[in-house]
Amino acid sequence: MTTDVLDVIKVFVLAAITSVVAILWCPLLTNFLYKHQLWKKIARQKAMSGEDAVVFNSLHKEKEVGTPRMGGLLIWVTVVFITLVFFVLSLVFPDSWVAQFNFLSRSQTWLPIFTLIIASIVGLVDDFLVVKGWGKYIGGGISFRKRLLIVILIGLIGSIWFYQKLGWDTVFIPFIGDISIGLWYIPLFIGVTVACWSGGIIDGLDGLAGGTFASIFGGFSIIAFSAGKIDLAAFCAVVAGAIFAFLWFNIPPARFYMGETGILGLTTVLSVIAFLTDSVYILPIIAGLLVIEVLSVIIQLLSKKFLKKKVFLSTPIHHHFEALGWPAYKVTMRAWIIGIVLAFIAVAIRLLK
Repeated sequence: MTTDVLDVIKVFVLAAITSVVAILWCPLLTNFLYKHQLWKKIARQKAMSGEDAVVFNSLHKEKEVGTPRMGGLLIWVTVVFITLVFFVLSLVFPDSWVAQFNFLSRSQTWLPIFTLIIASIVGLVDDFLVVKGWGKYIGGGISFRKRLLIVILIGLIGSIWFYQKLGWDTVFIPFIGDISIGLWYIPLFIGVTVACWSGGIIDGLDGLAGGTFASIFGGFSIIAFSAGKIDLAAFCAVVAGAIFAFLWFNIPPARFYMGETGILGLTTVLSVIAFLTDSVYILPIIAGLLVIEVLSVIIQLLSKKFLKKKVFLSTPIHHHFEALGWPAYKVTMRAWIIGIVLAFIAVAIRLLK
């Protein structure tokens, strides 16, 4: 077999193995989450602007109570497990075929794996505080301001790694080319990290976030592969594979919710992958659903503040369609279709570079 064929096999096999492993250990996670009743005891009652979220509460009167959070553990724990297993196997059997499946490398996957672990652990702490009702934040958990500072810190560490360790200070601009921005690379990296994290509000309907992130990471796997970053492509495929397993249990009625431990990890590592593949300029396209979700909230807040009226019945925008009478599964599946189409468009644009 040629090297290219072996690389393709590596990416697809790792994704498949990850899905199977995640599905096999999911019952253990589910039993743990339900045994300890790790769900939010009281549904959200306040909107971001402070008033009662009347429309939201009418749509989700019973949804929050009785369904565990922390389902994101299935994703990132499986990814870390698969990463370590094949890394150890490559050390034990360095000359065997199994060593070829190791995708842990300093230049390509150290930073995204580190980011995924750290951010996911922070999210796990937030989920735990939420289910216990601890903290000053509405319903418990780490306050928005503190989470924002944590995300900024993660972005700062990542930006310094890129700028000083890897020596990167250029960004690609369509029709212009690579532009050196010097120290501005650091605030740009932080800004993109915060922007990706803000898109985590898409986690509001069964299967919505899972399907969205599956198409995003699947697209980035293709982009990384085309750029010759096989280990990074394998990592993205492994993440996508874990998300597919998560979706198996998260489609309506959801067995558990992704929670902050899934959202915080996936959104922050997304920004790292965008920079590693020099694809920041297509990020608003491939993650277009996240952009739409965030814009809907911003538009709603500005309209209520300055025009004293609502543009949407409820935000983020997926709740608006629910309020219009769309069944949740229809909102979710149509979002999946849009996400896949956006991923196709983004990949096509990136491959033209």
